[in-house]
Amino acid sequence: MKHCPTCRETYTDETLKFCRVDGALLIDDLSLTDESSATRILPGSQTGEAQALHTDTGQSQGTTSALDAGKILKAPAGELKEARPTLSAGHVLDGIKQHKLAALISLLVIAAGIVGVSVYLRARNSEVAIESIAVLPFVNQNNDPNTDYLSDGIPESIINSLSQLPNLKVMSRNSVFHYKGKDIDAQAVAKELKVQAVLTGRVVQRGDALSINVELINVQDNSQIWGQQYNRKLADVFAVQEEMAKEISEKLRLKLTGAERQQLAKRPTENLKAFQYYMQGRSYAQRRTREDSLTAIRYCEKAIEEDPNYALAYAGLTDAYTTLGAYGYIAPIEGRRKAEEAAHKALALDDNLAEAHAALGQGYIAFAPSNFSLGDGELRRAIEISPSLALAHFYLGISLVRQGRLDEGLEALRKAREFDPLSSIMARAVALPYYLKRDYGRALELLRQANELGPALSTTFEVGIYVQNRLFNDTFAELEKAKRERKNDSILIYDTGVIYAAQGKRAEALQSIKDLEEMSGESLSQAHYIAKIYAVLNEKEMAFSWLERGLATGAVGFFYKDEPVWDSIRNDPRFADLLRRMGIPS
Repeated sequence: MKHCPTCRETYTDETLKFCRVDGALLIDDLSLTDESSATRILPGSQTGEAQALHTDTGQSQGTTSALDAGKILKAPAGELKEARPTLSAGHVLDGIKQHKLAALISLLVIAAGIVGVSVYLRARNSEVAIESIAVLPFVNQNNDPNTDYLSDGIPESIINSLSQLPNLKVMSRNSVFHYKGKDIDAQAVAKELKVQAVLTGRVVQRGDALSINVELINVQDNSQIWGQQYNRKLADVFAVQEEMAKEISEKLRLKLTGAERQQLAKRPTENLKAFQYYMQGRSYAQRRTREDSLTAIRYCEKAIEEDPNYALAYAGLTDAYTTLGAYGYIAPIEGRRKAEEAAHKALALDDNLAEAHAALGQGYIAFAPSNFSLGDGELRRAIEISPSLALAHFYLGISLVRQGRLDEGLEALRKAREFDPLSSIMARAVALPYYLKRDYGRALELLRQANELGPALSTTFEVGIYVQNRLFNDTFAELEKAKRERKNDSILIYDTGVIYAAQGKRAEALQSIKDLEEMSGESLSQAHYIAKIYAVLNEKEMAFSWLERGLATGAVGFFYKDEPVWDSIRNDPRFADLLRRMGIPS
């Protein structure tokens, strides 16, 4: 028989261990041998011999030692046997006191077990591998713009290295550099970028001495995963970048293959001056205007002069020339040729350079006639090498949209935005498939969200969304604002012409066409834009004429067959024939 030491409920079921009333550990009933002493028969030692515990009549009969109580707790149920069935009142009191002490000890043991399990679970949780990271621009403690190439370049190099790891989501340069020069809170940044870890750093250069302090923070509990200070020579900056990437991957408990470890250890250049020029060029290339793209080219060329084997610098040239050609800032055919030359040179130097594959892929799909098979192959190869490379996902999305595969394109564009959530370019691109599917309300909603990240009307399809939503006055207001910052920009002239054409203001629309013709020159670089305005004016013959001339001179870029501006000529057999010659599935 057993009873509960707290509520004193009795049980005859020998298999029960805990009270059904209050959950206390049940105690086997004990018999006492006589009125002067009580002998309780306990299980024997490891040899199986029985041991007797006696309580002295000279001692208080309830002062069982903690050691003895522990032995009692260890006794299996049913092994405590009665010696005699007679119990005096004093013996009963002694038994109750002893049982209370045993119950207290058992509760302490249970509590200790709960604490132990809690600690274990917290330890297990802290060991969960982190799968996403934002490497923020380092603080330039020199406050000298001439050393920004270090505070910007070191984290960008780490981003490039970590982006090649398949099991780690790495935020792109565009998004993390949004925080440059700002007083930041790691947890706030992580919440905005949706990452689990944030790397911050500070850089000080004194002569040829370089000091770098870095801290890797687990934003789930704001704890430091890793911190380090590097005091090196300036010339050792490339070795430091390599060490950091290796340390970060280890602290995040990433399991790397031998090939992945080699990629982390790869140094794009050993020439500090070339690195400086390339980083300066990158800061301009991101803005994608005509002047900034030309400046980026000059810096990339300087980098190549310093290090002719600098593959990343050639990839930078490819990106800038593609931008210039596709937007008609230079003759499109010239932009395409120079972009392809630079990309092939980059890949000849480093066939595993994701940026070069992405840049070459963009060149294949940006201009008409397009080679989507080759372009998509290069872009997928770039993603295979560097899964977190936002631009590769972005260009792949544009390619799929141009082929009419709108849902697939939308998925790729959303993926690009995952890696670059604060880029206005990526945000705008997500609106494109909705616009082409005629979901103008959703497209406008996404476009307005994108405007919070960067200037409006920086792409050619945006004006179409405004026009389809009949927001003419709002669009003109945005145009006036944009023109103050971007003088003689062909995209803004085109936007103006399309709005006038949609309003039926033919004379004003033709003036915009005239302005674009003057900008085109012999290269007919604006032929694509001119054809679109004529199509909106419902002047079919002029629209086809300019499309033909543009295709002949390679001046048609980023042609979206599903764009509403082509509705006036879509059912004409000549339109399907043009698509075929552009390499676009009809």
